[in-house]
Amino acid sequence: MTTFTVWKFDDPGGADRAVRVLRDAQADGLVKILDHAVVSWPKGESKPATHQSHEETWRGTGWGAFWGLLLGALFFVPVIGGVVGAAIGAISKATEDVGIRKQDLERIRTEVTEGTSALFVVTEHGNLDRLGERFHGMGSKLIETNLTEAERATLLETFGTR
Repeated sequence: MTTFTVWKFDDPGGADRAVRVLRDAQADGLVKILDHAVVSWPKGESKPATHQSHEETWRGTGWGAFWGLLLGALFFVPVIGGVVGAAIGAISKATEDVGIRKQDLERIRTEVTEGTSALFVVTEHGNLDRLGERFHGMGSKLIETNLTEAERATLLETFGTR
């Protein structure tokens, strides 16, 4: 099963540390990482920094489009009430067919704030409970969406990751 998960950390470096834990979990057979992105928002900065790590080079372009759309709409639109709502509404149209709901996007937008970080990850064949045990004390899970085969196919087709 393919899963989209967002983990929140209470400091700007938490998500980067979690990537090492995630990769160790993959090496131990707990998850297969399709791709991930990190959002880090240092205190005093007006916007977060993002970086993407394409786990499989041949899929990089498609995942880049997905992360660019998702992270751009969540964190880089002007923080003016109606504009933010419109951006989340627009991105929810693009993501609803892949199992990511508007409520999920709103939760991410309101909880990943200055002084925090987040790890966005798409995994396959994962044991997220055991992964959560490895993240214990580091952060908390904000969103977990199990994608149906149809949603997975739509995600891969839409963002050119086949």
